[in-house]
Amino acid sequence: MRITVPLQIIDLNSDGFHPLLTIKIFGKPFTVVLDTGASKTAFDKTLLLKANKKALINNSDVLSTGLGTNNMQSFTAVIHDMHIGRLKVPEFQVAVLDLSTINIAYTQMGHPEVLGVLGGDILMRYKAVIDYGKQVIKFNNDLSL
Repeated sequence: MRITVPLQIIDLNSDGFHPLLTIKIFGKPFTVVLDTGASKTAFDKTLLLKANKKALINNSDVLSTGLGTNNMQSFTAVIHDMHIGRLKVPEFQVAVLDLSTINIAYTQMGHPEVLGVLGGDILMRYKAVIDYGKQVIKFNNDLSL
C-alpha cells in the first residue's frame, strides 16, 4: 500500500530549495528535511532531548561527515515509535548530531526549526517516490515488494 505524505518546499533565499515534511516521534510532531543525499536519518541532540528527556542517546565511535565538516561527534538513538503520515516506522536507529547551525540558519531565513533530516535509509527501506510537482512523497508500506 502506498502512503502519501505532503511536502512543504521552502526557498533558501534563491540558493535552492529544501523539501520539508512532518513526522511524529514520542507522539509529538516535528519538521524534518527530506535529504536524498544523506545516507542516514539524523536528529538534533538538543531537540531530541527536548522532545523526550528520557531518550536514550548512546555515544558513537563514528565521526559524521557532511554538514560542512568531517569530524562532528555523533551519537545514536533508537526511536521506537516514529510516524510519517500514516506510515508507522517501528524500532529504528538514527544518528544524533548537533544540528544547531542548521536551525540558526533556518531561523534567520524565517523558516521553521527542524528536528533533523530524513535520509536514504528510510527512503530506500520504504521505496519512497518524491513528486516535486505535486509536493508529495509516497512510501510503500509493503516491505515484501
